[in-house]
Amino acid sequence: MGLQFKEEEFFACCESTKFGKEMAKASPFSSLDEAVTAAREIWFNQVDVNAWLQAFSAHPQIGHSSSSSNATSAQWSKGEQATAFATATNSSLQELSEWNAKYRQKFGFVFLICASGKSTDGILTELKKRYPNRPIAEFEIAAQEQMKITELRLAKLFSTKENVTSTCNKNPTLAKKVEEDRVSVIGAHLTAASDASSVKKSQAPPRTRPPITSHVLDVSRGSPGAGIEVCLEMWKGPQPRPMFGESDAGGWVFQGSSTTDNDGRSGQLMSIADAVNPGIYRINFNTGKYCPGGFFPYVSIVFEIRESQKWEHFHVPLLLSPFSFTTYRGS
Repeated sequence: MGLQFKEEEFFACCESTKFGKEMAKASPFSSLDEAVTAAREIWFNQVDVNAWLQAFSAHPQIGHSSSSSNATSAQWSKGEQATAFATATNSSLQELSEWNAKYRQKFGFVFLICASGKSTDGILTELKKRYPNRPIAEFEIAAQEQMKITELRLAKLFSTKENVTSTCNKNPTLAKKVEEDRVSVIGAHLTAASDASSVKKSQAPPRTRPPITSHVLDVSRGSPGAGIEVCLEMWKGPQPRPMFGESDAGGWVFQGSSTTDNDGRSGQLMSIADAVNPGIYRINFNTGKYCPGGFFPYVSIVFEIRESQKWEHFHVPLLLSPFSFTTYRGS
């Protein structure tokens, strides 16, 4: 039997209404690790830009107390900023406030960082480092930081469940072991991508969607990129891999195509299969047709799937504006 949680409990972990609803639907979870995996899938692949911005807006400015109407979220936020408050001086708080204001004016949302264990000076250094970023890149970083915060809060949520607490109260040694296990799980997620390559076929759940998907977000409009033609190809050229500066004519083989839906999702680019064929793939986006006045007539993203990764899911989101774009590997 897994642990069942309510929508409002997940909302305390990440104050996005859509995120809370989807996590509640996915519940119960047999373990914290399973919940974290589901949370990353929902946050990066299922919710939209508005959900991200809603979650961002719920966070207080670093150095300030939370004004969230969710008491649990406000309490956790206070604890996450404990080190920052403990190491703050009047001058550092003033400088942090000034830089926070500059950041919000440039990017349109609060500076977001997983503040747990970070000093005021360390946070200020990171803020200054990120401030020169392009808005489209900073938007992605903020979403990654939100996920780190969510993972930490999910660990706290799991630790409050009575069936865990009651068992541990009877055995202090077990209680310590459980807490160490939770810290270990979260630490692994925060310091590196999950090592999905080690998952054996017997451990991998059956796929419910194609192994390669994409999602386009139009940051300039603050909405999904709907109606964009997307094409997936695989490298089958005479050389083992395409080389920079060399002609690749005839080397790419069509795998499938679709048009992004109203949520910006790519749809059925290939058939659903438990294992994806290892190799080099290319996703092409017809951005020129979508935004005729933009800088890019089309955008191509090339990536490699290795033998050890064939059971993974590859989600390649595109953050788009008329004159720039960025991408990252989703879960």
